[in-house]
Amino acid sequence: MHGILQDRRGDSGRGPGERKVTGILLAAGESRRMGRPKPLLPFAGWTVLEELVDKLRRAPLDEIVVVLGHRHEEMWPLVRGDNVRTVVNERYADGMLSSVKAGLAGCCGQASAFLLALVDQPFVRVETLRGLLAAYRQGDKGIVLPRHKGEMGHPVVIDMRYRAEILQLAGDRGLAELMDRHPADVLRVDVDDAGVLRDMDTPEDYRRECARQPGS
Repeated sequence: MHGILQDRRGDSGRGPGERKVTGILLAAGESRRMGRPKPLLPFAGWTVLEELVDKLRRAPLDEIVVVLGHRHEEMWPLVRGDNVRTVVNERYADGMLSSVKAGLAGCCGQASAFLLALVDQPFVRVETLRGLLAAYRQGDKGIVLPRHKGEMGHPVVIDMRYRAEILQLAGDRGLAELMDRHPADVLRVDVDDAGVLRDMDTPEDYRRECARQPGS
C-alpha cells in the first residue's frame, strides 16, 4: 500500500467509537464459464469461499454477510461462525446487482458502510482490505475503491447513506452507475496489489492462479 496510506500499513483504522463496516461477499452466481461453482473450488488448502471469509475476518470487519444462491446448500457448512451469516439470493440469475441488494438487506442496522468483495477474487491481500477500511474511516468520502497501476478494482467500500439509492438501481451497469452519479464522493486508493484486478472466470484462469500460489 502506498500513497495516502503509506504510513498506515497494516492499520485498519479501527479504534474506539470508529464507524462499523460490514463485509458483503458475493458468492451466488452459477459460474457457467467455470463449469463448477467458484466458491467450492480448492484453493490454498481449503476452498475459495473459505479463503475469502478468512481474509474478511482478519481485516477485520464487524460482521460478514455471505450472499449465496446457486447450490447454496453445499456452501452453508463452509461459512458458519461468529459474526458470519448467510443470505440466499433466490434471484441470483438476475445478475450481480441482485446479490448486492440481497446482501444489503441482510446487513445489521448499525453498520456505517459495507465492503463489497467478489468470490472470484481470493488473491486480494488482507493488508489491502485494511488499507481500504482505514481510508474510509479516516477520510470523508463515501465510496472508496482500490486502484492498481491506473486500473480500478475490487473490493469497494460504500457508505450506507447510499443504501436506499442502491436498492433502487436497475439495469446492467450496477454500482458503476452509482459512482458516475457521485464522482466527487469517490476516493481511489493506489495499492501495490494486483489481486484487486485478478479474477477467475474459466478453468484456464483457475489453473493459472493456482500455479501462482506458494507451494504449487
